[in-house]
Amino acid sequence: MEAQRIVIVGGGIVGLATALKLGRRLPRARITVLEKESQPGQHQSSHNSGVLHCGLYYQPGSTKARLAVSGIQEMIAFCREHNIPHEVCGKLVVAVEESELPRLNALQERGRQNGLQGLKLLKREQMREIEPHVGGVAALHVPQEGIADYPKVCAVLATKVSEQGGRIVTRAKAIALRPASGGWTVETTAGDFEADFLVNCAGLHCDRVSELAGEKREVRIVPFRGEYYQIKPDRQFLVRNLIYPVPDPQFPFLGVHFTRLIRGGIEAGPNAVLALSREGYRKTDVNLGDLYDALSFSGLRRFLSQHKRMCWEELKRSFSRRLFCESLQRLVPEIREGDLERGGAGVRAQAMSPDGALIQDFHFVRRRNALHVLNAPSPAATASLAIGEEIAVQIERDLGQ
Repeated sequence: MEAQRIVIVGGGIVGLATALKLGRRLPRARITVLEKESQPGQHQSSHNSGVLHCGLYYQPGSTKARLAVSGIQEMIAFCREHNIPHEVCGKLVVAVEESELPRLNALQERGRQNGLQGLKLLKREQMREIEPHVGGVAALHVPQEGIADYPKVCAVLATKVSEQGGRIVTRAKAIALRPASGGWTVETTAGDFEADFLVNCAGLHCDRVSELAGEKREVRIVPFRGEYYQIKPDRQFLVRNLIYPVPDPQFPFLGVHFTRLIRGGIEAGPNAVLALSREGYRKTDVNLGDLYDALSFSGLRRFLSQHKRMCWEELKRSFSRRLFCESLQRLVPEIREGDLERGGAGVRAQAMSPDGALIQDFHFVRRRNALHVLNAPSPAATASLAIGEEIAVQIERDLGQ
């Protein structure tokens, strides 16, 4: 039997992890990863806060919860095996006011249902033993959370894929997908590639790649830019590890928080504003095609209508260091506007339905000779190896190997 040709569109952390797991399950397959940038992992995989998420927030029984819980263990083991910088430092989820205590208790119960270990509710004195400068009335200690160097993870994954016999082709943007002999011809800026099976891991552009394959774009990627500040070195003593707020169920994002970075420093953020380009890491980055695509989508218009106040607050905070600082002071009262300097930004590829709802779970669409990953935002970096295994098992089954 001829070796199956599998082409993965997208060389981010999920695409690379999928290639690794496919190579292990289907050692005779010819696996090619197509990446439009000059090297893998240049977007969501390296523009994130570097947190190892253990599955605290996600709906029990969801794919996201299941793969986050197993994925963090696999990612930690992978980092240990390959000497990738990482640390399981734990985090605090802080109830700033008494009114948030019921939500904090509910979060602890959700974490238990998802299989997290060691969760503990702390009173003010106990939480200040872990984070001496934290505010609030109580906190949930999550000892399994941590931080990792995801750009290094991507580099090691790329090396492992090549060692297995896989091929990574860069500067290969997919521009057309044509059905051919029960498979596909993938037309790219680096030439044409033949595939018996197509895997779409295109992240910020996954909905467009699925459309090239003939899918209807009912669920669409809407890019949200998350902007960060860095705490100046002489004030970094205010935060030891990870400090998060209790998420507000009325709003779709977690809220600004503090993160110690694996390469050094403390990051504060992110907010969440509509990005004017799918790769728009600066306010001045505008792609008219991306902007029209977002604003012409009924789902985004409904989302903005449903969350007017949140959207307005996020936008104001994007342009005001003072307002950003005030949000941070809820968690660490001693932080001052002068402690902050501009940091980086990331763009979250968030899938949204036509009714304006954010797709909460990971979302895969399976076809006879294709699989499309149409929603894999955070915690996809943490869960990438588990996601890759999930995809590899499905493809192995579909190919009858």
